[in-house]
Amino acid sequence: MKLVLASQSASRRAMLDDAGVPHEAVTAQVDEASAKESLVAGGISPRDLADALAELKALKVSGLVPGALVLGGDSLVALDDGSLLDKPESREQAADHLRRMSGRTHDIYSAAVIAEGGRAVWRHVDRARLHVRPLSETFIAEYLDMEWPAIAGCVGCFRIEGPGVQLFGRTEGSHFTILGMPLLPILDYLRIRGILTS
Repeated sequence: MKLVLASQSASRRAMLDDAGVPHEAVTAQVDEASAKESLVAGGISPRDLADALAELKALKVSGLVPGALVLGGDSLVALDDGSLLDKPESREQAADHLRRMSGRTHDIYSAAVIAEGGRAVWRHVDRARLHVRPLSETFIAEYLDMEWPAIAGCVGCFRIEGPGVQLFGRTEGSHFTILGMPLLPILDYLRIRGILTS
């Protein structure tokens, strides 16, 4: 049995590669924005939204690769007022996101769903809490000079494994969850299924 990652996320691929997990990556061709808009309109919680989007991706790819375990993942950033941040579409929007995050706490919900034969067989959602220090306008400009457009695909406008670590005064929770995937529970399940040696 093989593992297929329903994503081309560099961070998720690197986590699996670094952990020595053999896998293939296939892009999940889903209209994530429409699905997210519909689910949010229905009043879904950020945690359940991350779970639903991860499942959508896993199921979509599972239909294309019979006999494989398909791992779908999603991460959401929820500010302390309950609002969600999406991936910034411009440098100006990234600066606005950073201003909104400045001096505040936000949660990252990272969900993983494994599908087999077109149905979800395993799931896990983890939460990490990040405390953003007060950010000056000078810092925001200098930070974006370094990191834009590399962070254009990053919810929360940061790569914590790079200069993005400077945004935070404190973090709580798994480093893997912050990177975008609850890796340790995934590894446990892959051992149960015999993809990894127990």
